[in-house]
Amino acid sequence: MDFHASAQDIRVDDGHILRARLNNADGQQVDAEIDLNQFIGNSDGAFEWGGVNFSESAENIRFSLEGESGVPILRAGLKDVEGNVVDRDINLAERIGNSNGSFEFQ
Repeated sequence: MDFHASAQDIRVDDGHILRARLNNADGQQVDAEIDLNQFIGNSDGAFEWGGVNFSESAENIRFSLEGESGVPILRAGLKDVEGNVVDRDINLAERIGNSNGSFEFQ
């Protein structure tokens, strides 16, 4: 399940910690967090699922819920191999889900 459809108070702290209150199977909201640095990397100035530590080579990291359905988008300036900063974004709902009130990388 897309986590943002069953969450409240979604935010990204410290540039890489995704936090929210997620619904569990009983319909209760529980606090949850996941370190995005464990699942997203920087591949020559582009976000990469399955990589690690994107925030170490990123600037101006920001998060917002966009569009009518509130799609969770992470944006940052990522450094490429030459040190140039490239503005990029990634839809966190592509691979982050809600598993009974806990974030899950899919």
